[in-house]
Amino acid sequence: MGKILDISLPIYKGMPVYPNNPEVKIKSLKTPTTFISEITFGSHTGTHLDVPRHISKQGIGVDKIDLNQLVGPVRVLDMTHCQTAVTIEDLQKENIKAGERILVKTQNSIRGFAEFYPDYIYLSGDAAQFLAEQKIILFGIDSLSIKQKGSPDTRPHTELLNSNIVIAEGLDLSQVSQGHYELFCLPLKFVGLDGSPARVILIKP
Repeated sequence: MGKILDISLPIYKGMPVYPNNPEVKIKSLKTPTTFISEITFGSHTGTHLDVPRHISKQGIGVDKIDLNQLVGPVRVLDMTHCQTAVTIEDLQKENIKAGERILVKTQNSIRGFAEFYPDYIYLSGDAAQFLAEQKIILFGIDSLSIKQKGSPDTRPHTELLNSNIVIAEGLDLSQVSQGHYELFCLPLKFVGLDGSPARVILIKP
């Protein structure tokens, strides 16, 4: 097996979350014989998946996602040159093919995740439409949301999720270079939910 790279954000009490999302609360409890923890958090906390239920009550929940979408070859694209958004022009240069899993590394990973930055690099609506047309099966980005904060353009979510393309958000790609990897992206098996935190790793062949 090659080198394992953990690209998940740590989950801890008081960690940064997207505005208006539930804060992470962790309380240690003691039973007569053991210690356990009471944990409260939103379904889109830290490194997490967005699934079709996120935008539609008719969409499938996280427990119904085909695991074959979440495990397998993936390509990481270096988009650290992008100043505001990953655009369709950026992606058209990458010869993206049907069935691929694509992750983009941006300045978000370089800046880090110590706090929430509202000016994070996002995926443009045109770029999302392009990816849906290319028929990829998973897209990941190193921001807590794929769309621009406050933008009325919802295509970064709707174009992908309406095509059953899973979105992975909150990836830490700071230690990852452009190239080909094996992806393991496993959410908790919440029944019918719109998303879930996930432990995501890359293996470099």
